[in-house]
Amino acid sequence: MNESTTPVLVGIAQVEQRLSEYTPSAKEPVDLMIDALRLAAEDAGAPSLLTSATSVRVIRGVWPYQNPASVVAEAVGTPNAETVLTPYGGNYVQTTVNYSCLDIQQGRHDIILITGGECGNSRAKAQRQGMRAEWRDIPGTPDRMLGEDKPMAHDFETAIGLRAPIQWYPIFETALRASRGESLDAHIHRIAELWAGFSRVASTNPHAWLKKPVSAEEIRTLSDSNRGISYPYPKLMNSNNSVDMGAALILTNVATAKKLGISRDKWIYPHVGTDAHDTYFVSNRHSLCESPAIRVAGRRALELADMSAADVDHVDVYSCFPVAVQVGAMEIGLPLDRPLTVTGGLTFNGGPLNNYVMHSIARMAEILREQTGKRGLITANGGFLTKHAFGVYSSEPPTKPFQHQDVQAEVDAMPTRDLESGFMGNARIEGYVVMYGKDGFDAAWAGLLTERGTRTWAMTRDQDMMVDMTRNEYVGRTARVNAEHQFSI
Repeated sequence: MNESTTPVLVGIAQVEQRLSEYTPSAKEPVDLMIDALRLAAEDAGAPSLLTSATSVRVIRGVWPYQNPASVVAEAVGTPNAETVLTPYGGNYVQTTVNYSCLDIQQGRHDIILITGGECGNSRAKAQRQGMRAEWRDIPGTPDRMLGEDKPMAHDFETAIGLRAPIQWYPIFETALRASRGESLDAHIHRIAELWAGFSRVASTNPHAWLKKPVSAEEIRTLSDSNRGISYPYPKLMNSNNSVDMGAALILTNVATAKKLGISRDKWIYPHVGTDAHDTYFVSNRHSLCESPAIRVAGRRALELADMSAADVDHVDVYSCFPVAVQVGAMEIGLPLDRPLTVTGGLTFNGGPLNNYVMHSIARMAEILREQTGKRGLITANGGFLTKHAFGVYSSEPPTKPFQHQDVQAEVDAMPTRDLESGFMGNARIEGYVVMYGKDGFDAAWAGLLTERGTRTWAMTRDQDMMVDMTRNEYVGRTARVNAEHQFSI
């Protein structure tokens, strides 16, 4: 092993801010990033990691900063470090780790600081108080963008109103339910049990936002505190973005870790990393409940690490909604009845949007430090089950140098579908969502397959039919699509 080119994770930290009410003195996201990095250096027992770092990498969030790494770098004592920012996407934490490991392996950097943070809770409290969370202006252009922003919604999808994750993921869920041949009742009971398991993990995680265990019955039952969001998901099956959370990771090489006297029991080795994406437009996917990118990239990560799915000791499967966990686990080959999170997931651990995976990596590192020789798999997802990244970690060094593969070419060779935006006539419903409103339901959207095998989208505001769509299976039914892209049965 070449110690100067072997990447190792030596510092981790997670921070949170819990406010009873918003005040102008509340910390903003960049403050949480700075706090997290300082704590990560303390965790490693090497404060000079901060002042010696040559790259500061920030995961894009829902804040106005243009170059937050510049303020972070100045605050932690390395003002001349390279500044890096990612596009939007929950995959980018693991992708950033993957490419940071390559940078260390190839000698471009010896110490890399990675951080991110969100203040969705304080921002929501400010709004409820009739205030606006005042966050500083951080202008400028990062030295490097790690990745590129690409549109993930087709013009036709947005034209008929399909824009948000809370619409897309339930469509995937109903498609998956039908593919499994489940009744509506059996399905909601099963995924509520899955989510209750995530809640139990959160109750043992010292960093989780919601530590009180929630039962499967509470999760699946609509109530004043668990309102319907988008059928079949109530609030407790959605990512919890109302959190103020930050995290940080510090990567270096073995030689530098030794030079700085960082205790060996702090070291966690990234073994492999992979990246890939499914079609950027959901319309072009061959199936609404499968992910070729997860299948290829997830299994390739295990292959590169000389592992099978059964060899994974700990895993955190990205969990913005239940369907993301189910598709992720099934494509990788992980059984759904095994523990699939180390944090409690984005509902119970908290979902600080694109930065969640930094928390899952930090928590995985804590567990692996305690369990010498065990191996952990991290999965990351961005967009509408669109962009994916994977990493394998262990307290023990890999038998081969760090390996990374972008397997996009293999994914691109798999079947896709054409979108038929001008379709009128009969088509078969493939998946659907019914959106809850203040009184009853607001609207429903369906993905439909035509006899030619193309896909189209349509919507309805028929109250009677929307009620029935929550009581009876509509996937597989033939619907009539008119010129206004509305469907009827």
